[in-house]
Order: sequence, then C-alpha cells, then structure tokens
Amino acid sequence: MIKTDLTTGSIIGNLWSLSWPMLITNTVNTLGPAIDMIWVGKLGSASIAGVGVSGIVVMLVNSLLSGMFTGIMALIARCIGSGDEKSVNRIAQQAFVLAGFFSLMMALIGIFTARHILLTLGVAHSVVDEGAAYLRILLVGIVTMAGLQIGQSIMQASGDTRTPMKISLGYRVLQITLCPAFVFGFWIIPSMGVSGAALSNIVAQGIGAVITLSILFNSHSRIKVSLHQFSIDWHIIWRAIRIGIPASLTQIERNFADLVMVRLITPFGTMAVAAHSLSQRIDSFVQMPGGGFGQGAGVIVGHNLGAKQPDRADRTAWLAAALASAISITCALVIWFWVENLVGVFSQESSLVTTASTFLRIQIVAYLFWGLVVALSLCLNGAGDTMVPMITNFISMWGVQIGLGYILSRYTDLGVNGLRWGMAIGVVVRAAIYVIYFRTGRWKYKII
Repeated sequence: MIKTDLTTGSIIGNLWSLSWPMLITNTVNTLGPAIDMIWVGKLGSASIAGVGVSGIVVMLVNSLLSGMFTGIMALIARCIGSGDEKSVNRIAQQAFVLAGFFSLMMALIGIFTARHILLTLGVAHSVVDEGAAYLRILLVGIVTMAGLQIGQSIMQASGDTRTPMKISLGYRVLQITLCPAFVFGFWIIPSMGVSGAALSNIVAQGIGAVITLSILFNSHSRIKVSLHQFSIDWHIIWRAIRIGIPASLTQIERNFADLVMVRLITPFGTMAVAAHSLSQRIDSFVQMPGGGFGQGAGVIVGHNLGAKQPDRADRTAWLAAALASAISITCALVIWFWVENLVGVFSQESSLVTTASTFLRIQIVAYLFWGLVVALSLCLNGAGDTMVPMITNFISMWGVQIGLGYILSRYTDLGVNGLRWGMAIGVVVRAAIYVIYFRTGRWKYKII
C-alpha cells in the first residue's frame, strides 16, 4: 500500500527523490528510437529517413497514450494527497479499459493504413518502403507500450519512481541486445532490416509490461492493484478523459507539427529529412532529463493540491523549473562544442553530419528556455489544468513554429534552416506564456 507522504518534509528532498529515477527512466525510454537509428543508420539514408519519419508517427501515437494516462495520474495523485486511498484502485481499473480500447484502434490503423500515412507526407517511395513495415509493426504492438505506461503511470502517481526506473533499465538492455541481431541477423535469427528494429522494441517492451503489471497485481508496489469487483465506471473514465483530452491534444499538436515540419522539409531533399530525423533524436535526449524534474514536480503538485497545500505546490513547480533549466543549458553547451561528434554516432556521411549539426546549433536557442517549458507544463498536468498547455502549444507551434518557419524558409535566404529557426523561436514564445500564466496562480484552484 501507499507509503510515501509528499505533502510534508523537504520540498527539494521530495523532488529529488522522485525526479532522479524519472530522469533516468525518461532517458532510458528515449534510447528506444535512438538504438533503432544507430543500427538502421548503417543501412543508408533512405532507411534513416523511413525510420525517422515513422518514428514521428509513433511518437504521435505514444503522445495520445501518454495524454490519456495524464488524467489517470492526476486523479490518483489527488486521491492520495486527500487520503482517499480506497478510490485509487477503482481509478487504476479504468486505466485498463482505456488502454484496451486504444490498443485495438491503433492495431487496426497499423494493419490497414501504415503505408498510406507515409505517402501523405510526400517522402520518396524508397523512404515509404523502408518506413511502412517499421510503422506497421510498432502500431500493431502498441499494446506492449500501453501495458508499460499503465504500470509506470500508476506507480509514479503513488510516489514510486524507482521501480519503473529499474524495469526500464532492464528492458532497454534487452533491446540493445536484440536490435542488431534482428536487423542484421544472428545465428537462427534472420536479417530483417528496419522491421527487425521495430520487432526488437515490441519484444523488449512486452517483457517490461509483463514484469510491471505483475508487480502491481502481486502487492510488491506502493499501490495494490486488483480486479476484484471490477466494473466499468463511466464517471471515472469521463473525469480522466476530460483531463486527458487536452493533454493528448497538446501532444497531438506537437507531433502533428513535427509531421508538418517533415512535409515542409521534404522539398529540400532526402538528406535534409535524414538530418532533421537525426537532430530530433538527439534533441529528445536534451528534453527528457529536464522532463524528469517536471514529472516529479507534477506528482508532488497533485499530492499537495489534494492535501489543500497550494503554496507548497507552487514552490515545488518553480524549483523544478530552475533545475530543469540548469540541465538544458548544460546540454546546450555540450552541443555547441561537440555536436559533430554526437551526430557522428548515427552517421558518417559528411553532408548529413554538417546539416544535422547546423540544425542542432540553431536549436540551442530553444534549450535556453526549455527548462521553464517542460517543468511548468508538466506541473499544470499534475494539477489537472491541461487546457492551458493545449492552447499554448497551439499558439507557439502552429502560429510561430510552422507559420514563421514557413516564411523564413521560403522567403529569406535561410532556406531549410528557417524551419529550424521557427522551431526555436516557438519554444521561446511557449516559455513566456507559461511563466505569465503560472504567476496568476489560477492553476492552484483547479477542480478535477
């Protein structure tokens, strides 16, 4: 049963205790696409572009899943903070209903539309050929990711972030072992190319999901999950969806914006698409560590709002923003001085390395403000105030990133670099909106 009280004691102690395992979990989870890209990169630019573009679609799907569970986490955190432990299991049961329906939908989409999705992005047929198989396997196997996210979300909402970290480390080590064997073949395993990279993800995630759920159902976690007296509770599902829909739309906006960026980059050639895909992989590593502090703070915010301690929640959010900013600025310095070496891990093609390095140096402008964006937005999610991040993303990504990026790339001498400048400036605008809204304090009194 629940053993952690995040409403008392040292704020920085609680934040660090929750956040460092989340930081590691996020970084390890980000390794999945990066591992794929390292080995697929040896198959050529078309394979890199195919996996990169398909990966954006998969990120969109995972964002939908993550947004859906944001509502579940917010409800669980509030119940724990208010001392209503009886409702926690009832809420957790409804997560399985949501995950089952979502997984079935995604599997059908993967089977029937994977190739059509890539064709609509306008990439070359060689890229579609490589990416369709990769995308289809990951969508059909999304149930493994759903199982993982259910378990990790419930554990993290309870204040247990170390168990998900250990499980993530284990299944990613397994993927690291399986991926090259599945891509190039080993012993009785045939060479499967990009399909092998996708399959290694599914197998590793599936084992991770089984372990995670067995821990939850066998009383080895801080929350005991049981299907005893299970029934569908439409009231809880609606409350979770009401919180989760804006959170999902926030991430959909971001991922659809990424897809539109690919469409805008495509006319500049396959090399530009590959460079964008590589830079996005490295960019995700910069974002994830700061996200650990934001996620940890979001859990603490939920607990403290449930306990009617809004000022303590406010102090937690700003502390998380400061720590996340320190990490992202440090990453910016590393990229400025050693970006060619980082890109070189994925590819040795000189023109690809040069283009991707330029993209990432432009993105440094965004990294200076990324800590504020990720920490404050995740704290709002933890509070259940998910509408503001949705609106903020729409303004900054579609109005600034896409709109300004298009203008700079088409009507200035910046060319494809103008699209990357649009992305960077969009993050600056997003940070400004979050700071202004957060200081109003309206999020502290959100009823969910």
